[in-house]
Amino acid sequence: MIRINLLPHRQAKRQARQRQFVSLAIGLVILGLALVLLVHVILGAQIEGQESRNNLLKTEMGKLDEQIKEIDKLREQTQALLARKQIVETLQSNRTEAVHLLDQMVRQLPDGIYLRSLKQVGPKVTLVGYAQSSARVSTLMRNIDASPWLQNPELVEIKSVVSPQSKELRVNEFTLNVQIKQVAPPEDPKAAPGTRPAPGTAAPPAKGKGA
Repeated sequence: MIRINLLPHRQAKRQARQRQFVSLAIGLVILGLALVLLVHVILGAQIEGQESRNNLLKTEMGKLDEQIKEIDKLREQTQALLARKQIVETLQSNRTEAVHLLDQMVRQLPDGIYLRSLKQVGPKVTLVGYAQSSARVSTLMRNIDASPWLQNPELVEIKSVVSPQSKELRVNEFTLNVQIKQVAPPEDPKAAPGTRPAPGTAAPPAKGKGA
């Protein structure tokens, strides 16, 4: 009987399979490393691109913030200018109020009345004075109603007191609130164009001595 030793042949096949396995494993490892490197490069490029876009957005947002600040400054300056303009217009419209008020007091006060004090707060004027009778105060209120510069007379108080000029004479002390009209008085058709009638000409005072 012939005996054949197959051990070396089997061992050679086993070693060949081991070498193939090792080669395959090394190839898979290299392929995995290559894939990891490729993914890392792709992700790095995407991250870099996103960071670039973020930086661009930050730059543009910074520019917008500066523009918004400039707009806010311009808005504040505009509001300040408008406030100054309003103040100037108010001063221009009210600069003659004191003159008109004093003129109307002279024109509208009937005989038998004299004022002790006159106080103005905005369009409101408070008159304190003495009258020979309550009818004189009523005449004053009617004159104020007819005035082109004054309106809404409101009697706050009237009482009988001893006259400051003569202790033997009693008079009526009154407190009267009056409003200054904020509109221009009506123009006189006979007056020249662009001119305003003299205060009080539209409503001559009623001098009721017998009132």
